[in-house]
Amino acid sequence: MERYVLSLDEGTTSARAIIFDRESNIIGLGQYEFPQHYPKPGWVEHNPEEIWDAQFRAIKTALERAKVEPDQIAAIGVTNQRETTIVFDRDGKPLYNAIVWQCRRTAEMVEEIKREYGNVIKEKTGLVPDAYFSASKLKWLLDNVPGLREKAEKGEVLFGTVDTFLIYRLTGEHVTDYSNASRTMLFNIKKLDWDDELLEIFGIPEGILPEVRESSEVYGYTKKELLGAEIPVSGDAGDQQAALFGQAGFETGMVKATYGTGSFILANTGKTVRYSDNLLTTIAWGLNGKVTYALEGSIFVTGAAVQWLRDGIKIIKKASETEELATKLESNEGVYFVPAFVGLGAPYWDQFARGLIIGITRGTGREHLARATLEAIAYLTRDVIEEMEKLVGIKELRVDGGATANDFLMQFQADILNRRVVRPVVKETTALGAAYLAGLAVDYWESLEEIESLWKAEKVFEPGMDEGTRRKLYHGWKEAVKRAMGWAKVVGSP
Repeated sequence: MERYVLSLDEGTTSARAIIFDRESNIIGLGQYEFPQHYPKPGWVEHNPEEIWDAQFRAIKTALERAKVEPDQIAAIGVTNQRETTIVFDRDGKPLYNAIVWQCRRTAEMVEEIKREYGNVIKEKTGLVPDAYFSASKLKWLLDNVPGLREKAEKGEVLFGTVDTFLIYRLTGEHVTDYSNASRTMLFNIKKLDWDDELLEIFGIPEGILPEVRESSEVYGYTKKELLGAEIPVSGDAGDQQAALFGQAGFETGMVKATYGTGSFILANTGKTVRYSDNLLTTIAWGLNGKVTYALEGSIFVTGAAVQWLRDGIKIIKKASETEELATKLESNEGVYFVPAFVGLGAPYWDQFARGLIIGITRGTGREHLARATLEAIAYLTRDVIEEMEKLVGIKELRVDGGATANDFLMQFQADILNRRVVRPVVKETTALGAAYLAGLAVDYWESLEEIESLWKAEKVFEPGMDEGTRRKLYHGWKEAVKRAMGWAKVVGSP
């Protein structure tokens, strides 16, 4: 009987299930979107039941399309939108909507905590204190949902990021992995445990936290009534760490960028914890008794800016139109777009920055806005990689995510970086990384060397821009960013 690995790729706007064979080929895929909820300006929520429903439907669809029976699945890997915070009871029932990583409701709270404890948090967690991470979201829930703190103190509440919630629903086990734990702002990345001082700072009872395990081991087995088979759930990693694993980024200095709703750049730093003032230090994965660390630059809005062109101001009908529009211009004629809809992440970390379009003239049209949006994605990526290069040598950038299909963006990325950009054959590297982690735990794949041999480049983009043009364009970008920073404080907007 042929066996396969199922990967659950739970993202910010949709849940997917992808079935891979031993050669990393996709043989079945299911995907369903779920609603975004915006109860107040700057607030972003998901209904965990809608996440679960979309994920479960995706599993069923993937199995049907692959014509695979559940007992042919050797293992399940889970990868997820990180930092998004869910509280649920011991029956797996959510007690409030999930507070999404993009949500800014706790920005003021974090600013206060940062003033007193910023250095402590950075040293222990590797993170720059920000509302992005789970700790302040969890504190907000415990402080604002009636009766929740009392239930938590009685042991009636469980906390998890989305991986924890899904694994609990599938197996009944309350677990997470090192990579996801390292994104909560409660986990000591050197001691590899929940940190008592941080729990006290945020007022979090330790009893609600999941057990932290390696990224590749058997956590439990799916309940038979769900899928008709007891399948080992044996891989777990946050989406960006999973993408680095799926890109076979196993060596120090290997870098990947994932272009999704936001963009996330990770550089493998090996077994060494490296600190940067403007980047995050995070755990990439735990494997075979060892932890691999990474530097990360989190860019909050990139693909979401293209969605805004489509759904917000409606100048395009589909994302792929941006490439055609951008290539109609020889240059962008001084138009820049800083997509700071929810502030700016790395390397700026300005919670109060807001979106800005500058350089508009009477001749500015939708071609300029489309091109400026794509260029902004590339500029933001360069901002992060320049910081990384202070600590680790970088030769090329491996890329994945939906926007990598845009050849204009990929070529401009290579040009503005002055680095080779490599797009792999299998672009679903996040799901593939989770599959690899799950498969390794049950000997479906035997080694990292075997996985490395499966990785193949589909297209390489070489830089071709002259240095003078590159310098001029990037200088204009940095000036535009300066004008966007702190705007919410100036006008008092949320």
